Amino acid sequence: MTTLSPPPPPPLPAVAPAPPRPPDAGPPPTRPGFAFAGVALCVLAALLFGFAANLTLLGNLQHARDQRTAYDELRRQLALGTAPVGQRTFDGKRLEPGAPVALLRIPALDLDEVVEEGTTSGVLMSGPGHRRDTPLPGQAGTSVVMGRQWGYGGPFNDLHRLVPGTAIELTTGQGTARYEVTAIRRAGDPLPPVLEQGRGRLTLITAEGPAYTPSGVLRVDADLVGDVQPNPPRPLAAGWIEGSEQALGRENSVWLSVFLWSLGLLAAALLTTWAHRAWGRWQTWIAGVPVLVALGLAVSGAAARLLPNLL
Repeated sequence: MTTLSPPPPPPLPAVAPAPPRPPDAGPPPTRPGFAFAGVALCVLAALLFGFAANLTLLGNLQHARDQRTAYDELRRQLALGTAPVGQRTFDGKRLEPGAPVALLRIPALDLDEVVEEGTTSGVLMSGPGHRRDTPLPGQAGTSVVMGRQWGYGGPFNDLHRLVPGTAIELTTGQGTARYEVTAIRRAGDPLPPVLEQGRGRLTLITAEGPAYTPSGVLRVDADLVGDVQPNPPRPLAAGWIEGSEQALGRENSVWLSVFLWSLGLLAAALLTTWAHRAWGRWQTWIAGVPVLVALGLAVSGAAARLLPNLL
């Protein structure tokens, strides 16, 4: 008995190959999801690079540049006899934040820094700052100088190494004042004794804790050695400064700058993604990366002022 085999299946219809893309048709279209991911990655990479650069290498370079500029200006004013000795300039104008007011020297730490007026996060990016509601160094009362622990040069990173008896010098428009360290204070330590009438004290303040994660405040107290200098009239009494100039204060007034720079970075990322599709990979990266990096540095630089002023 013969068994019949089933008939073979009909052949599948031939599929015509896709026509080749014309040479001038440009790159293939990108899905919207991939385009959005590209924009997000561009923004994130620019921000991360900007923060890392601002808090390390570029921040240190900015600190060094600002210190050179402030030193030249302070030396010029000292030579002309116009260096500030109070809350006003020699011609009666209010002393602006960021103006150089003193030269700080701590030989034991090999530290030479120009002290500027004000203690906001932006001012302390350039170096130590004088708290504006306290007298200048060398005058009667307690003069307060703040500085960063790690970022932007970290001028006060080694304050914890000071011991009682260490010499500190500050040069202002009234001459050179010499101090000797009396104590290092942390949270919970006893306060220094009440300052006697007609005597001077210096308090240096910085952050304490791991790098860029402050856990507290470190204070170094030093008593003035020698005679005090005259105190000019102070129109603004003690305690008038805002929270942004207190220890570990944040400069919340820069939110508008952060928002505007962020819009610029987002627009640049969108334009870069569009150019990648319409123009080509290498041309886009050559032209777009410098713009993204610059805007990322601008956004992160403004946002860094929202961080504690002593880190």
